[in-house]
Amino acid sequence: MDIKTLNIPLPEDLMKLKWNGQFDLLKEMIDIRVKKDIPLQLKERLLLEKEIIDDLKREYIYTRDEAIEILKDKIRDFQESEFDELFKESAFEFIFEEGIMKFKNDFYDNLIKTRKAYAQRHKEEISYANYELLDQVITKMKEEGELSYKIHVKVALKIKPEYEKIGKVIRVWLPIPIEYAQVEEFHIIKTTPEATLINDSHTNHRSVYFEVPLEHNQEFSVEYEFINHSIYQELDANIVTDEHPDCCLDEKLPHVVFSPYLCALVKEVVKEETNPLLKAKKIYEYITSHIMYSFVRQYVTLPPIPEYVATGLKGDCGVQAILFITMCRIAGIPATWQAGLYATPHEIGNHDWARFYIAPYGWLYADCSFGGSGYRNGSKLRRDFYFGHLEPFRIPSACEFQCDLNPSKQFLRRDPYDHQTGEVEYIDELIPQDHYEMTQSIIEIKESH
Repeated sequence: MDIKTLNIPLPEDLMKLKWNGQFDLLKEMIDIRVKKDIPLQLKERLLLEKEIIDDLKREYIYTRDEAIEILKDKIRDFQESEFDELFKESAFEFIFEEGIMKFKNDFYDNLIKTRKAYAQRHKEEISYANYELLDQVITKMKEEGELSYKIHVKVALKIKPEYEKIGKVIRVWLPIPIEYAQVEEFHIIKTTPEATLINDSHTNHRSVYFEVPLEHNQEFSVEYEFINHSIYQELDANIVTDEHPDCCLDEKLPHVVFSPYLCALVKEVVKEETNPLLKAKKIYEYITSHIMYSFVRQYVTLPPIPEYVATGLKGDCGVQAILFITMCRIAGIPATWQAGLYATPHEIGNHDWARFYIAPYGWLYADCSFGGSGYRNGSKLRRDFYFGHLEPFRIPSACEFQCDLNPSKQFLRRDPYDHQTGEVEYIDELIPQDHYEMTQSIIEIKESH
């Protein structure tokens, strides 16, 4: 499937069916349409849409009444009128399925994460240990200029028993860190079973790859450790120059597109500023103050992402990162992707952020979602820090947006743009994402001296 065809709009009649949630009829009409003499690119776009539909349906599971009952159960004194006000504030992700409004499976977690007033009314205690750790680590980095942590984790993938096809050849890609930037002394401790291939560090989406006949109750896993060595330096706009590498400046369909709206937005945000560092900072400050963090559906189901987030004014770490990258490129600042896992002694999970180039400093970091969290929670320390820097809790397994796996996957990837949770397929058959489970486990994370 050619992901770039997502820039081609669906025919209006099919789009109406999609957003009214008439998915079965939409599939039938796509099957009819692709048999006709239509442009090849349009045919590819329609076939891609057919693959996307099931992912779209899978994430939206609660009716309005069910969502309200969950909120009443978990939040003290929650009233139905509050739900309506939150809906008007665009606090909930929803679609229609056969004309019925359905809300996203993680709508409650999203509300608690992004709206402090509701987190305070949550019936169970919420830990803020991660924020406390970040404040301590950031303060220490600013004092000492650098900090290293040894990170030892295990990631694993397993087909659910009811979906096993014993003896059938299965292909599995598990992400591992790329040895560059902040990653030092990486080594694999163990793979189960023995890996078929381990990508080198020149692979943009780096993996341990398995290709074996599937056994009953088989787990595919990789355990590794490395040192994350992160640097802090005060950034001085007075010594910045216009020099930069001739890379990471172009459009990349279907998402990194210099649309008239985005070009106008960059002009509005940057104004007459010419200093590259200050231009990047204006873009960062705009995103962290105007884009509300919000979980989104699978990226493969999204329209062109930078416009999606710049018009909807909400989105998760990845869509904020790709908006920052696109706006920087429009402003003439090289910018690129870095993503993988965020792992501290308290938690581990998927995360995305950006890198941008400023001479004489070289490649710097921008984490708009962490910076936005600092802004919303009144932490100038965190908001300022995440423009230019990262703490040493990152596991980067992707150094570019929208790249091939090695070896290439035959069927549509769970995430064609990123590489955090791994990918899997049978040799001749797609495996839906609800047929398997991924786990990410912290074994040890400690400061390294």
